[in-house]
Amino acid sequence: MATVLRDLSYRYQWLYDGVSRLATLAVGGESQFRQLPMVGVPETPGLRVLDLCCGSGQTTAFWVARGATVTGLDASPRSLDRAKVNVPEADYVQGFAEEIPLPDNSFQVVHTSAALHEMTSDQLRQILQEALRVLEPGGMLTTVDFHRPDSTVTGRLLWPGLMTFMALFETETSWAFIDVDLVELCKSVGFRSAEQRCYAGGSVQVVQAIA
Repeated sequence: MATVLRDLSYRYQWLYDGVSRLATLAVGGESQFRQLPMVGVPETPGLRVLDLCCGSGQTTAFWVARGATVTGLDASPRSLDRAKVNVPEADYVQGFAEEIPLPDNSFQVVHTSAALHEMTSDQLRQILQEALRVLEPGGMLTTVDFHRPDSTVTGRLLWPGLMTFMALFETETSWAFIDVDLVELCKSVGFRSAEQRCYAGGSVQVVQAIA
């Protein structure tokens, strides 16, 4: 169940943007957060990227700036309308991430930013399976999302803030997600390899998996 503040943040773009900026301060701000999953991805002109759950195009813009050929997918017509205005250089498709309405082996990169924590365990597995399906062999899934903070001083300091943020703006799925072993889950659905990098005392994770 979504909180009232979460519903409002999606209804009003200014509130969503403000929440995003606040939530990403621990990694240097929203711009830095959006680009974390791009580390290690070749800046190949025309790289075919699927931006899953693209929202209003916040990260789509960064992929376009790198010279990628980007398709944004989101279930929300309102978000896609905003994305088309914000990043008109990309193509957009309405659909669910667990039932991607696109052909097999269509992309070199599938990306998702701060979206997987909104999914149930069944949806999460389906999304990873669909990402694998639409990736060409050797393609990469790259994602950035929440993670349970570690026991370092930084992790302990950030844990209360993360709990407050999730309580105010997220659904109950986020509490389960921060304990999911996303690397092992990627491997279990068929990715050949996967690795994780953590930031901000472990509260943010980047997982990259190879098809």
